[in-house]
Amino acid sequence: MRSRLAAIALLFCLPTSAQQVRILVQSSPLAGFQYYGGKILWDEMREGDRLALIREPDNPHDVKAVRVEWRGTKLGYLPRAENRDVAEAMDQGAPVSGRIGRLVTHPNPWKRLRVDVLVGL
Repeated sequence: MRSRLAAIALLFCLPTSAQQVRILVQSSPLAGFQYYGGKILWDEMREGDRLALIREPDNPHDVKAVRVEWRGTKLGYLPRAENRDVAEAMDQGAPVSGRIGRLVTHPNPWKRLRVDVLVGL
C-alpha cells in the first residue's frame, strides 16, 4: 500500500489531459465519529459526498493526523493505523481528496462511515 501511494503521489507531477483522473488508494473507517458532528449531520450526508482531508502536523496526539470534514464540519480523523501514507503524500503536495464511501446505520461508530481517499493525477 505504501509504495503504491508513493508512486501515485509522484505521478501527479506528470502532465495530464484536460480531464482529471482520480484513483482510489484507500478506504478507511472514520475515527472519532461519536465525538464530532457526524451524529448531528447523519441525515444530510450521502454516499459519494465530497470530504475535505486536512493535515494536522501539530496535532498533539498524532503528528500524522488527517482531519476529515464534511461541508466545513469536523467529522473525525483517518485512523492512526491508516493515516501515515496519506499524510506523507499530502506533505509532498499530492492532490489528495476524500469522499463518503459508505454510510451504514450501525451501533459501532467505527462501522458507520467509510472514507474513500483519492489521489488526483
